[in-house]
Amino acid sequence: MTDRASPLVPDLDRLLCFAVHSAGFAFNRVYRRLLRRLGLTYPQYLVMLALWREQGVAVSGLGERLSLDTNTLTPLLKRLEALGLVTRRRSEADERRVLVALTEKGQALRSEAEGVTRCIAEASGLSNADLVRLTDDIRALRANLERAAAAQ
Repeated sequence: MTDRASPLVPDLDRLLCFAVHSAGFAFNRVYRRLLRRLGLTYPQYLVMLALWREQGVAVSGLGERLSLDTNTLTPLLKRLEALGLVTRRRSEADERRVLVALTEKGQALRSEAEGVTRCIAEASGLSNADLVRLTDDIRALRANLERAAAAQ
């Protein structure tokens, strides 16, 4: 029989990593409902958010911004291109670089998506100040973990 109170086996509910992991799944459940009407998945929505902020981005830069590798990002971009939301083209200055830009349809989707962030903020049940503070704390946590991973 296993000792459930053993200090050698941590309680999942007390682990920060599990709290962040399970919160991510909860976010996805809320986003799924909101993004269904836009015809986007959550990862596709993140790509669109990045492109709404900056047009004509290299795939490599987009991957860095979203913390996605090329093997994950390329199928996302192909699907968005098939939906008529983005175009991909080789850079004239450097053919090794592929640039991603929004189409008119992709630009127009921005106005339909504007309420998504507000709905997520409301679903969180947190004040704006608490959301800002929590986001800053999580970004600092991520930076610390990335430094630790790079040092290994």
